[in-house]
Amino acid sequence: MRARRGLRAAAAYVRSAPGTYVWLTVLFFTTVALHHMSPAFEQDFLRQRSTNIHELSQNPVRVLITSAMWIDSGHWLPYAVLFTVFHAQAERWLGTLRWLAVCVAAHVLATLVSELALLQAIHDGHAPPSAVNSLDIGVSYSLAGVMAVLTYRIAAPWRYLYLAGLLAFYAVPLVASRAFTDFGHFLSVLVGLACRPLVRSRGKARNPKETLATPRG
Repeated sequence: MRARRGLRAAAAYVRSAPGTYVWLTVLFFTTVALHHMSPAFEQDFLRQRSTNIHELSQNPVRVLITSAMWIDSGHWLPYAVLFTVFHAQAERWLGTLRWLAVCVAAHVLATLVSELALLQAIHDGHAPPSAVNSLDIGVSYSLAGVMAVLTYRIAAPWRYLYLAGLLAFYAVPLVASRAFTDFGHFLSVLVGLACRPLVRSRGKARNPKETLATPRG
């Protein structure tokens, strides 16, 4: 009986965040597909779906969509955990459309601004010309944006501790390496924080002990 109740609760949780789990299912199948590709073919395949400067100049809409459907690490399970902890909670709280708006805003804006910064670095001689074909796929920009918007779900003073930890987590790699992807991640956090108007009608902030287990009201 306990197992049956647990399964029903898990199914209800998944149904309460349909966008998150549809996206996660797509990532599962694309990850399986990558495991059946040869290394050389995989790199060429992913580069054509990458939001690098070359592909953005040729097919911007296509690659902005397809780049978010693949992960190059080859490990799906960690993303299942991260999607459940962050994306599902945000979708349950904000609703699917508002959650999706945060995801799209973080993914698109961080991608475009970071790639423009990379283009400027190439122009100034701070990055090699070959960087126009760099591999840039994945879901980390949208994840960072959603992690940031969840700041508004947490009551003070815990909100400020969470925000400080989040900013440090993304700022330290940026300061250490100054890579364009680290810049993109930090921009994603700023975009997520700028999405505050989307959360104003979504109820009061909660204590973190109840936030991650409480469905959207």
